[in-house]
Amino acid sequence: MEQGQLSRGRITGLAQDNSDVNTKIVNALVEHDVRFITTVPCKQLAGVIELIENTPKIHHVPSNKEDEGMGLCAGAWMGGKRAAIIMQNTALGVTVNTLATLIQFYNIPLPMIISYRGELGERVACQVEMAVHTKAILDQLNIQTYHFHKPEDVDEIGVILKHTFMSRKPTAILTDSHFWGGY
Repeated sequence: MEQGQLSRGRITGLAQDNSDVNTKIVNALVEHDVRFITTVPCKQLAGVIELIENTPKIHHVPSNKEDEGMGLCAGAWMGGKRAAIIMQNTALGVTVNTLATLIQFYNIPLPMIISYRGELGERVACQVEMAVHTKAILDQLNIQTYHFHKPEDVDEIGVILKHTFMSRKPTAILTDSHFWGGY
């Protein structure tokens, strides 16, 4: 089998060690019946986004903005599909109203896989400011937050997805630069 081919909805032919977090993330989403994913471009998430785009079991809709993507996920959920959003933490601030008045108010389970930009080693100065506020915003909204710091942390994603859909609440998975192998 060639590298990166799909077999029964799972990505196969790629390395299965802890460094292949992109494959593990997409496989976990498929295994937990997530069929609609919206993404906002991010350099750190590019590999995950590419795999999502090439996974037939997932309907992928790129978004211009994170709050728009959350609205799309809410519509997918209300239409009977499990949804997720892949986004950057630097736009978390623009999603507060959507999270509180749509996602949380209507008990919509929404896994948010978020690149956690702005920590030590960040080369883009504007990313740093939002890193200071990301966890506080999520905490203020009472959103359960998990921080993936090491590649092997990805092995917890299945349990987190199961909990998200059982509890019918949004959850945030922050994936920092160490998780992705550096800036």
